[in-house]
Amino acid sequence: MTETRLRTYTHFAGYLLAALFIIGLAIQNLRYGFYELFYLATALVILTIAGAAYTLIWRRQQLRAPGHLVILFALNLALTGALITMERGDISYWCLPAILLNILILPLRQGVILSVALCVPMAFYVFRHQPLAEALLIMASALLLLATAGLCIWQYNHMAQSAEDLAITDPITGAHNARFLDETLQKEISRATVTGHSLSVIMLAVDYIDEIRDLHGESGRQMLVHEVTQQLFEVTRAGDTLYTLDNGEFFLILPFTPEEGVRVIAERIRRTLGEHRWPIVGRLTVSLGCTTRTATDTRSEILRNRVRQALTEAVRRGHDSIWYSHGARG
Repeated sequence: MTETRLRTYTHFAGYLLAALFIIGLAIQNLRYGFYELFYLATALVILTIAGAAYTLIWRRQQLRAPGHLVILFALNLALTGALITMERGDISYWCLPAILLNILILPLRQGVILSVALCVPMAFYVFRHQPLAEALLIMASALLLLATAGLCIWQYNHMAQSAEDLAITDPITGAHNARFLDETLQKEISRATVTGHSLSVIMLAVDYIDEIRDLHGESGRQMLVHEVTQQLFEVTRAGDTLYTLDNGEFFLILPFTPEEGVRVIAERIRRTLGEHRWPIVGRLTVSLGCTTRTATDTRSEILRNRVRQALTEAVRRGHDSIWYSHGARG
């Protein structure tokens, strides 16, 4: 299940359960003639149903749906106004589900701020109108609910971020892996199209990597690839992104880099790696293919295929070399 779909289900279920709970309160208050509380419950039901409908309408953009903040702000504002204007002790208990809904649906920081903002008038009301023991119990329940829900959401966000990092990071080298390459490259192409800035890419292969594995085993190959990655991190610029591919190959995305720039960077990488003293092998060479985006390059696979052909040509010409491939001019 994707993160967007999970949040859609969670948000919809939260709003729906809250609406059902408040409908029950509305019916009870209408039965006993508490019309002010009935009108308040009706307003809250409208807001929660609106939240559920908004969740379904924006189900594909739940990771960045700003309407939830507006809906929950209105819900919390209605409860705050009721606490200030109504002399009813029951309303303080209504705030507890609202606190949980804030933390469940909003980003953690926004949810905590909104919940704390609700707890302030709630504390003022209960300590003014309720016996001290009951007021302490109500506020302790609210703060415990806020802390528990906040910690659970924080832990989930932390685990989700860790899982995402593992999914896009090569465990051996620490660089991004191929699964993240196409997405980032397509974003950079779109940005270059809008801004008009240059975009270049480099594909690099360690020469004779198969022979290195035959001589030193898979562990030796992995150690060498890790060392090459660390060296590449040192020679690349801020803003450039490095990706580890299969069998000793690497991919570099270089935003704001024209043809002249990528040629200079490729030569610097070739010389730096060639002059470095490496564990196990002592010295190694690399072959590099590079290209620059043209106006007709609108898809990531176009650049990837062309830079792959450039790398193949560099290897064919004898290793330890660079080949630049020109794209079609638009």
